[in-house]
Amino acid sequence: QVQLVESGGGLVQAGGSLRLSCALSGSIFRINGMGWYRQAPGKQRELVARITSSGNPNYADSVKGRFTISRDNEKNTVFLQMNSLKPEDTAVYLCNADVLHRGGLRYDHWGQGTQVTVSR
Repeated sequence: QVQLVESGGGLVQAGGSLRLSCALSGSIFRINGMGWYRQAPGKQRELVARITSSGNPNYADSVKGRFTISRDNEKNTVFLQMNSLKPEDTAVYLCNADVLHRGGLRYDHWGQGTQVTVSR
């Protein structure tokens, strides 16, 4: 059974930094793209950043220049370094992995989420 487990969330003051990690466990064939999304209370889930299997990133405009996504393919882990945090970054951050399973099934997996709270 595939699981995505996030860590690294917490409470930080505006201007501070946090580093999120998400590790995928379980038997798979290959991980394609991995990414981070966030959902604030009363708002829709939105893309924060994604990274391809070859390491090409893309970012939401709201986080460009402040957040950096990276991945360790050997450890099936994706990271999100968040700098210069703002109160509007407060949300539950969810990890996503586009996985190709043995047998050819392709499936989007999601983590449970980790809370990030940025105080003024």
